[in-house]
Amino acid sequence: MDNQRNLLLAVVLSAALLFGWDFVMSRYYPQPDPVVQTEAQADAAIEATDTVDADVTPGRRGRNLEGGLTNPADIALENADLETELALPSRVAIDAPELSGSINLVGARVDDITLKDHRQTVDKDSGPVRIFSPQGTPAQHFAQFGWVGDGIAVPDARTLWEADGQQLTQTTPVTLRWDNGRGQRFTIELSVDEHYMITARQTVANTGRGSIVVQPFALINRTSRTASSDIWNVHSGPIGVFGDSAQYGPDYDDLVDEGRARTEGQPKWLGFTDIYWLSALVPGSGGAEADFRSLGNDLFRSDLIYEPFTVVPGRQISRTTQLFAGAKDSVILDQYEATGIEKFGLAIDWGWFRWFEKPILWLLRQLFELAGNFGVAIILLTVIIRGLMFPIAQKQFASMAAMKAIQPKMKAIQERYKDDKPKQQQEIMALYKNEGVNPLAGCLPILIQIPIFFALYKVLMLAIEMRHQPFVLWIKDLSAPDPATILNLFGLLPFTPPSFLAIGVLAVLLGITMWLTFRLNPTSMDPVQQQIFSIMPWVLMFVMAPFAAGLLLYWVTSNLLTLAQQTYLYSKHPQLRAASEKQKTDQKTVAARDKKKGKA
Repeated sequence: MDNQRNLLLAVVLSAALLFGWDFVMSRYYPQPDPVVQTEAQADAAIEATDTVDADVTPGRRGRNLEGGLTNPADIALENADLETELALPSRVAIDAPELSGSINLVGARVDDITLKDHRQTVDKDSGPVRIFSPQGTPAQHFAQFGWVGDGIAVPDARTLWEADGQQLTQTTPVTLRWDNGRGQRFTIELSVDEHYMITARQTVANTGRGSIVVQPFALINRTSRTASSDIWNVHSGPIGVFGDSAQYGPDYDDLVDEGRARTEGQPKWLGFTDIYWLSALVPGSGGAEADFRSLGNDLFRSDLIYEPFTVVPGRQISRTTQLFAGAKDSVILDQYEATGIEKFGLAIDWGWFRWFEKPILWLLRQLFELAGNFGVAIILLTVIIRGLMFPIAQKQFASMAAMKAIQPKMKAIQERYKDDKPKQQQEIMALYKNEGVNPLAGCLPILIQIPIFFALYKVLMLAIEMRHQPFVLWIKDLSAPDPATILNLFGLLPFTPPSFLAIGVLAVLLGITMWLTFRLNPTSMDPVQQQIFSIMPWVLMFVMAPFAAGLLLYWVTSNLLTLAQQTYLYSKHPQLRAASEKQKTDQKTVAARDKKKGKA
């Protein structure tokens, strides 16, 4: 009865995991309540630069792994708003090698940026990925540069700036100018490089009679409705490097609760991250402070404000801030880090094993260039890593074989000293020493492999190189779930199954190969544990089905290689195969005997 109760409990827990996964993932981010805040004088001045947001009809706050609007009503409203906002004449175009968009002369806001090298979907006509959208749109996300001043007129979000050019390109910078009519002239010189970095040089010139005190600032304002999912091993939300350490968090929900998150240490850069995209401010020389805050209504802001300085009559002072708005390509991020932006490569949330992950990503890129197919590159990478780990697996099997060989002697010692546990342990340790057996040798290889295989898993989660890469036949995007679901006969039937039942071919192969590896493993588990492990592959099949096809391809390949490896090693150690078969036979015999006793 105890075994049956334990088995029933295991089935119930597995079902709860299966059906609860979809529920939790779809409702993990509740709509936050508005936050009421009070700010100091300088903060209030920055707040005054924000115009009142347009009334955007809220849609469902569902998020996906990549980010972007998910509600059809929001998407339709966004497209309509963009058509209106981007047609206004008060804009300066941006046309860089990897960026396009425009600058809003009202408020000096960089609020229209798309990425030329990244599409919204696998459809080649889907249009470029949009990073920034104007204020008041459902996908609001923009950067703004300005000043805080005490007793002087400074530009705000309603200020209409004058530009000395019509287009910002890599070779043609643009300067924005505004004169307050009281002896102060403000300029913002904008330039853009070959990738995703815009540089803003803010200058205030004092031609008045008295000295003035001002503070330059820069901010990024965005909605969380376009944020990617913040899962347990990939951060989405506020990010930055302060002092000597990278800070991943708080997440959006925590920031709603806190209202404002102050940072400790000199800011090196800060902003907001999604799994593939990043918007960040990089301060120049001069002391600065930074923080994150919730503005309510799913809106958030990162602030960078420089220390106040005095400008005497006839002088001018400048501060330079860089704005990154683009893709989290590790090669490009590392290039910027090499130019002096500290720890900019950590904008990718590598986690604990980044020393393994970056070489793995480098190798994956090389294999992709060689094979021309990212799916084939994943298979080749898995084969190479498994090959490197094979000597460790050999040692593990040799250790297991040695342990099996001394099992009769160990049982004899246990019987002889069953009433004297210290003596029994002493004799067993002496046996290990005499036979040259290390009981921990079988565990050590597993411990060595864990960080390496987790690093490979993390690389496939983070690599933007896998985004929209096809494999074969129906798999057009390895970063998306397998689209061929069995319940609708691979798309032949006109309905879409719920996500927790959308089991694709790769998920089925994952379940089968995992079940086979469990069957092949020698085990000393009791019958109930054995039955739980026989159920687990099919539970994991459902749990892993919504993951990216590239991840499933890796797991299936890894399982197939494990099967081949175990089959070969069993052939080299037949005593293990015999022991495993005998163990399974004994377990069946015990189970049958217990069943008879239960009926009796």
